[in-house]
Amino acid sequence: MTKRIFTALFLALLFSGPAVEAQQIKELPAPEKQGGKPLMEVLSQRHSSRSFADQTMSDQMMSNLLWSAFGINRPESGKRTAPSSHNVQDIQIYAVTRDGAFLYLPEKNALRQVTSKDVRPEMGKQDFVGQAAVNLVYVSDFTKYSNASEQQKKQTAATHSGFIGQNVYLFCASEGLNTVFRGWIDKEKIAEALNLKDHQHVVYSQSVGFTK
Repeated sequence: MTKRIFTALFLALLFSGPAVEAQQIKELPAPEKQGGKPLMEVLSQRHSSRSFADQTMSDQMMSNLLWSAFGINRPESGKRTAPSSHNVQDIQIYAVTRDGAFLYLPEKNALRQVTSKDVRPEMGKQDFVGQAAVNLVYVSDFTKYSNASEQQKKQTAATHSGFIGQNVYLFCASEGLNTVFRGWIDKEKIAEALNLKDHQHVVYSQSVGFTK
């Protein structure tokens, strides 16, 4: 009896780590890369909106949104839908929803949960932030840079975030979603809510959601 209990405990410990990790990863449907409105029509409709309904976004739309933002569009090279200086790909996107906060994993087209709490209100200083379906937080991993000053890292990260933010604007215009790119944020508060490390720097945030 003792031997059987020991064996069961050993197997539980052996497999508990990967099982727990697997539960934290949520695979998304493959992004839909066809359709949408014509480019010139989308450009004419691109705008900022600060009014959002507290409505959940489907997994398919989330997949399409994140791929449009900074997904892999050339699998053979791993390059993305937004340009990146020297291909450093320093920007990580965190998707903050009613169900928690998630790190976008473009290589797997999946989300890794970092918290199960609804921390949307902490992603900005305006009331509408807590109502948006998702707040995208653009975080720069400064370890991706080499031989760059602190100022150069910040400037490049801001530029990269701007490219990604414009992709999101165009996607939202095509899909009839509301969005606004935001710099009025408490970066330290966001870093704490997302459990970021010292080398991860919050750059900007962007709210996306449905019309109220």
